[in-house]
Amino acid sequence: MNYVVIGNPIAHSKSPQIHALFAAQFPDHPAVEGFVYDRLLAPLDGFANAVHEFAAAGGRGANVTVPFKEEAYRFAAELSPLAQAVGAVNTLIRLPSGDWLGDNTDGAGLVADILRHIPIKDKRILLLGAGGAARGVILPLLGQQPASLTLANRTFAKAEQLILHFQANTSIFLRACEYGALEGNYDLVINATSASLSGERLPISNAVFAPNALAYDMMYGKAETPFLAQAREAGVALRVDGLGMLVGQAAEAFELWTGLRPDVAPVLEWMREQLQK
Repeated sequence: MNYVVIGNPIAHSKSPQIHALFAAQFPDHPAVEGFVYDRLLAPLDGFANAVHEFAAAGGRGANVTVPFKEEAYRFAAELSPLAQAVGAVNTLIRLPSGDWLGDNTDGAGLVADILRHIPIKDKRILLLGAGGAARGVILPLLGQQPASLTLANRTFAKAEQLILHFQANTSIFLRACEYGALEGNYDLVINATSASLSGERLPISNAVFAPNALAYDMMYGKAETPFLAQAREAGVALRVDGLGMLVGQAAEAFELWTGLRPDVAPVLEWMREQLQK
């Protein structure tokens, strides 16, 4: 059973180690017999050919990372409802027909990690950023029935466009605004921007964090991210980085391929140890 993670670049990906640890949890199960997971570097203009060659070699499933998630959306013959809503695919499943089904597990991975810390139901959510990362998680977040979701971005038009995309399918209160127009405080504040990658802080007030709020950064690293440093300085005790989301979205993909639900806790612990080396 051959699986890969496809991207460019791809050498840095920890997905092979993560999925090997998942498979090791089911040593005698036929669904993981012969389980092999590798990295696949696809040319920037050769994603479809790379997938076709992988399929011809017996490929059964693939994770898709930058910069191919939108191309994978266009490539897949069938799409899950979530992939359709998001407009991007991070998981490909080979169908008996030989076609590929495209799904997106990013949002489910985020939600599963947040639920390890707090419930989402009836919470006021602030989602920072209106790019692909935010788009991929809105629907799964709304599926947890929060009280409201506010999307804040540097430019109002982009945030408004994303909110309008999801507004028609929910009765939950949704709002778009610029960072400078933020009002009130929130129980769950999620950074879906890439600011932490460049060491930037976001132009938000300490007041956005409600008492007992959870601050969640989709980014992660060896050191504290700038966003989580902001939250700490604002007095937020519960601060979580995105390493659990990475492991969680991989667990969702593993289950789609094998029908088996792995335990993320020991894999997350191992990943955290690797970061500190």
